[in-house]
Amino acid sequence: MTSHIAAATPTIDAVAAGTPGSFVLSRPHGSVTATGVRAQFDDAAAAADALRSGDVDAVVGALPFSRQTPSALTAPLNLTVSPLPWQPPLVLTDLPEFVVGDLCEDDHIDRVRTAVNVLRTASTPLQKVVLARRLALRTDAVVDPRSVLAALVAGNPSGNGYLVDLGAAGGSFVGRSLVGSSPEVLIRRQGRIVTCHPLAGSAPRHRNETTDREIGRSLAESPKDRREHAFVVDAIRTALSPFCSALDIPRGPTVTHTPQLWHLGTPIRGELHEKSTTALDLALALHPTPAVCGTPTDLAYSTIDELEGDRGFYAGAIGWCDANGDGEWMVAIRCAEISRHGREVTAYAGGGIVAESDPDAELRETITKFGTVLSALGVSL
Repeated sequence: MTSHIAAATPTIDAVAAGTPGSFVLSRPHGSVTATGVRAQFDDAAAAADALRSGDVDAVVGALPFSRQTPSALTAPLNLTVSPLPWQPPLVLTDLPEFVVGDLCEDDHIDRVRTAVNVLRTASTPLQKVVLARRLALRTDAVVDPRSVLAALVAGNPSGNGYLVDLGAAGGSFVGRSLVGSSPEVLIRRQGRIVTCHPLAGSAPRHRNETTDREIGRSLAESPKDRREHAFVVDAIRTALSPFCSALDIPRGPTVTHTPQLWHLGTPIRGELHEKSTTALDLALALHPTPAVCGTPTDLAYSTIDELEGDRGFYAGAIGWCDANGDGEWMVAIRCAEISRHGREVTAYAGGGIVAESDPDAELRETITKFGTVLSALGVSL
């Protein structure tokens, strides 16, 4: 397998739509592309073992939300890691017009209301659960995943975006792609240094600058959102502590933003005990965090399974890891899955539910979060 630091700005011309093993991760500090298939893994633990043993020298792809469902991980033939900005190819297929399916808003409100009632029960150990909804879009034309990725990256000031072929998961996932623009780093490893930036607690941006700043300040002071955020930070501390000789975690969150949302975020930095611990090992130890599942994890997961059903790769993780153990994994949010035949796109959006949550406000939050993908597709609700 070829692995190198590119000498020129990479494009995804080689990452053809529907090509098995295709992978792109675009980040502010650089980009990673992968093509070709040396091996495929639907078991993440097996992929981690193969990487550790030297049987493969890189792994890229996606982890599902549920540990009980197949992963979509590939050992690529070619991996390009570049410190240069990612740029799309000059020629791409125009995105078609889409028809939006049933919004199912009442269904989501009912799910949130059910969860809130449970959370307000004195006897329940459940403290937070993340509930999501999906939105189906259809078109008569074939959607090129590369065109969606290009639109997502162009619409994000930090250049965040990803494209993952899901075929390694087998079955109905063969031919499907996941595209998105996630603001949330699950874990990044460079040598012995690990970093992550969990986000939990959010509020919509406003066009009026003064109002927008006030929304950000209110979020920073919100007891409900700060409590929700603390669940995530505490869980990450617990998960990373066994691997790290030192952890630097600020006492409280700071406010960050995307074009659509304000978020509470906490930058976390650690130093590994053992250099043999890979980025994939750390991603598996951290996922799923309370930011996409809830707390306690097992109870939150069973609640999601009961109220929402299988999420597939939404709220999983996408990323890469090389032979040195370095790599980066993002939380798979602000995303959409493109069907095998390219005529159906399913977008996902969710939010953390705690006892103080208002179902109508939670619905509005999902509409705002859908905006990342829908804006890229040229769709408005």
